Amino acid sequence: MDGKLSPRGEFDKALARRADTFGVSLNEETRARLGDYFELVSAWNPRLHLVAPCSPEEFAARHVLESLLAVSFIGEGATFIDVGSGAGLPAIPCLVARRDLRAVLVESLQKKAVFLREALSRLELNGRARVAAERFERVEPPAADCLTCRAIELFTEILPAILEWSAGVPTLLLFGGWGLGERLGHEGMRFEAVRVPESERRFLFVVRR
Repeated sequence: MDGKLSPRGEFDKALARRADTFGVSLNEETRARLGDYFELVSAWNPRLHLVAPCSPEEFAARHVLESLLAVSFIGEGATFIDVGSGAGLPAIPCLVARRDLRAVLVESLQKKAVFLREALSRLELNGRARVAAERFERVEPPAADCLTCRAIELFTEILPAILEWSAGVPTLLLFGGWGLGERLGHEGMRFEAVRVPESERRFLFVVRR
């Protein structure tokens, strides 16, 4: 034995070591459930390309801890809708970390929707979350406290449609580069730009209507 950590061990070590940098507090139980999620994504990723290939440490920081930046902007007992959920980011880490939250995960690609349903079941989240396997435009406008969106393609082009569709949602939490912030300004939206730790180009844009 050379003492080398398993991929899950590397992921957990990175979560524990870097959580403070992202302003996130994670107990051992939450880290264990996030480890289950990491293993699920890793098992399905070769077939579905849920996320770009990366090391366990990169997955911990770039995907999970970045997603958890959103939780401090989501009120207690809130329901949120996650548009273009894909691998379940940021929705699943937020649901794991906050047991008071409920969510609808909107994902138009059927294969990814199958993964999301499996992940919700395996992580025992399906009592608080469901998957809508449709384009967001075909889903009834949400009665939600918050909307999240992280990795949707052509985000700046689709943004006006998302803003119109979610007109009744008071808080939007949108991850992206500064081009997204410029488009929000062009659309007349007031927002707070929170820089993602360890990144020069990524932000969490907090829009409050």
